[in-house]
Amino acid sequence: MPNNQYKTNLLNLNQQALTKLFESLGEKPYRVKQIMQWIYKYHEFDFDKMLNLSKKLRQQLNDIACINFPEVSKQNQALDGVIKWVIDVGENNFIETVYIPEKDRGTLCISSQVGCSLACTFCSTGMQGFNRNLSTAEIIAQVMIAKQYLSTKDKRISNVVFMGMGEPLLNEKAVYVACDLLLDDLAFGLSRRKVTISTSGVVPALLRMADRTPVSLAISLHAPDDTLRDELVPINQKYPIKELLLACQNYLTAGTQERHILFEYVMLEGVNDSTAQAKKLATLLKGLSAKVNLIPFNPFPKTQYQTSKKVTIASFQDVLFDNGIRTTTRRTRGEEVDAACGQLAGRVVDKTKRTQE
Repeated sequence: MPNNQYKTNLLNLNQQALTKLFESLGEKPYRVKQIMQWIYKYHEFDFDKMLNLSKKLRQQLNDIACINFPEVSKQNQALDGVIKWVIDVGENNFIETVYIPEKDRGTLCISSQVGCSLACTFCSTGMQGFNRNLSTAEIIAQVMIAKQYLSTKDKRISNVVFMGMGEPLLNEKAVYVACDLLLDDLAFGLSRRKVTISTSGVVPALLRMADRTPVSLAISLHAPDDTLRDELVPINQKYPIKELLLACQNYLTAGTQERHILFEYVMLEGVNDSTAQAKKLATLLKGLSAKVNLIPFNPFPKTQYQTSKKVTIASFQDVLFDNGIRTTTRRTRGEEVDAACGQLAGRVVDKTKRTQE
């Protein structure tokens, strides 16, 4: 019998790929529904216990397939109910996943890469460097781990956001297949509005995303002009704001369903939080079906930035409101377990040599 490393991990496959797999085994299409129910509804990962599958099929699956996901290294819970899982993905690399409970929903923030190559200066993940992309199985495993634990606490996952470690649109294939599973009624059954991909602005991938998946979009903007954004979000040097907004416009008009975009803007004291910058941001976003989410900066070791004062954030928000831009200010959650926005770091064996510089 081959080792698991040579087997197909079924968590990597969406319904279409599973259908091809079962066709190759000479099985009928209904087997796909059966296997997906075992995995995603009953959380059964032992083929021998899937008794509505024939004995022959169970043996075939044991020979060629597996249902594997990484182990939880640590689980921490903050006083406000936020839960953070540190997950071991091998070779001394760890990713982080965060659950944020609200009165009317439960949001799971998941990672798409081990570290991040984009080096945004205000983000702890970016300071860790980059090792590799996560597989679809490793992305979906985060949802499975959280769902299994939360079900014992009578809590649910209503929203999933790709806002953890990594740039999702630099791991397109795995992320899109994961989205297929998140939306599939035979897997997690979430609506397209409840799944969000957040990107720093990988324009070519953003153009492809518009046609590949109908999930919601968030843009990590953080500056109202190229000069500042070049500094805060270095990928802007390759894909400046004008190109990014054209790609956003393309996303809004693609498909037949109404779409909106959330623009994320971390508030850095004395850097990007003046009323003049707020006016510039309002002008930039005028006419777009957009909402702005202001994010108080969450400090981490060796950072050069400070959090904008509450009165400054309120003034910035008022300017946007006055210019007809829908705006919210994110409430900081999970700070004492380093689970707040921008604080996720995990542990990364950096292949970029950034941490040595």
